[in-house]
Amino acid sequence: MSDLKLIVGLANPGEKYTKTRHNAGAWYINKLAKRYNQILQKKNFFGYTAHLQIGNKKIWLLIPTTFMNDSGRSVAAISLYYKIPVRNILIVHDELYLPPGIAKFKQNGTHGGHNGLKNIIQNLGNDTTFHRLRIGVGCPEDRDKLVEFVLGTPKITEQKLIDNAINEAIFCTEIWLKENRIKAISRLHCFRAI
Repeated sequence: MSDLKLIVGLANPGEKYTKTRHNAGAWYINKLAKRYNQILQKKNFFGYTAHLQIGNKKIWLLIPTTFMNDSGRSVAAISLYYKIPVRNILIVHDELYLPPGIAKFKQNGTHGGHNGLKNIIQNLGNDTTFHRLRIGVGCPEDRDKLVEFVLGTPKITEQKLIDNAINEAIFCTEIWLKENRIKAISRLHCFRAI
C-alpha cells in the first residue's frame, strides 16, 4: 500500500469563488492546514502550498491558483519537482453525485465529468492511480444548471453538513496516515453528517 505524500484541494482562484461549492477541496485543505498551524504560501507550483507532518508522515498540501479546468498544471509541477508518484497523491474535490454531509475516498476511475479531475489526468500522463476524496455537495434538479450550481454557494443548512463531512474526512485522513487506509475508508464510508 502506498503512502500519501501530496494532498491537493481543488478550487477556482479569487474572492468571487471562495464560498462556492466547486471550492470544497480548498475548504478541506484550509481546515487541515489550520489544524496543524500551517500557513499556505504561494510558491512556484501555480498554487498555495504548505508542508506538514501527520504522525510520522510528511505531507505536502496544495491549492492550485489556476482555474479548475487547468488544475493539472499545478499538480504536475509539484509532483514532478518533488518526484511524488501519482499513486501517492490525494485529490480532494466537490462531488455532485453525493449529497451534502457525505464524503468518500476512492482510487482510480474516470473524471466523471469533473473538469479539474479531467485536466489532472491529462497532465499526469493519463495515469488515474491517484486517490480521491469526494466531498458531497449535492446536485441540482435541473441538470442544465450544473455550472450555476457548482459556482453557487450552498444554503446554510447544506454548508453545515458539508463542513461536518470535511471535519470527519480530515479525521479519517489522519487515521489513514497514522494507522491504515482501510480503517480510514471504513469509518468515513459509514459517516453521514446530521
